[in-house]
Amino acid sequence: MSYVFMKVLESAPTRYDRGMRLLALGRLERVYRDIAALLAERPGGRVLDLGCGTGMLAVLLARRGLCVTGVDVSPPMLSLAARRVHENGLEERVTLRELGVAELYTVFPDASFDAGVSTLVFSELSDDEIEYTLAECRRILRPGGRLLIADEVLPASVMSRVATFFFRLPFTVLAFVLTQNTTHRIAGLRERIEKAGFQVVEVRRYLAGTLQLFVAGKAE
Repeated sequence: MSYVFMKVLESAPTRYDRGMRLLALGRLERVYRDIAALLAERPGGRVLDLGCGTGMLAVLLARRGLCVTGVDVSPPMLSLAARRVHENGLEERVTLRELGVAELYTVFPDASFDAGVSTLVFSELSDDEIEYTLAECRRILRPGGRLLIADEVLPASVMSRVATFFFRLPFTVLAFVLTQNTTHRIAGLRERIEKAGFQVVEVRRYLAGTLQLFVAGKAE
């Protein structure tokens, strides 16, 4: 399953959630629920939601007793997220900021969060940006903090790579024509997470393994 349509959907935030449900065949909501269940084991914790989008995950986490800071570079998405937070009466638990990953160091001090979450964000980053973002996540997490990353991964087998490439090709072309941007499947994401100083303790797989959730702890 491909998520390159994210760039198209971001141009129309009011259709974003419906489009994501369709593209992920309902699996993205399951990912959100899994993340919330994992983090709700420590209620009251501070969570950074990287690329929070329309705030669906942030609201879900806040409902489970967590304090969430959501950051995103898209003002329209943040506007919709703010509306969702307000409708759920969660202003005291959710803070939204217009911020990119390159600006994290200017705002958040070391060890300021108990957990960091990211869903379908790393596939929009370059290799250097992935390395930098992982390093920043380690910096801003407290000792024992957890990092949960859900994203599209590159299959290990050549046959699977070819099959998924041709499946996603029309979506990639359409997304590029409309937005001049696209996403890419990530190779070796687990190894990159561990190289950045985290210990991956669990991997959950969805959509035949093309979408994976990595649960990692900050290594001492």
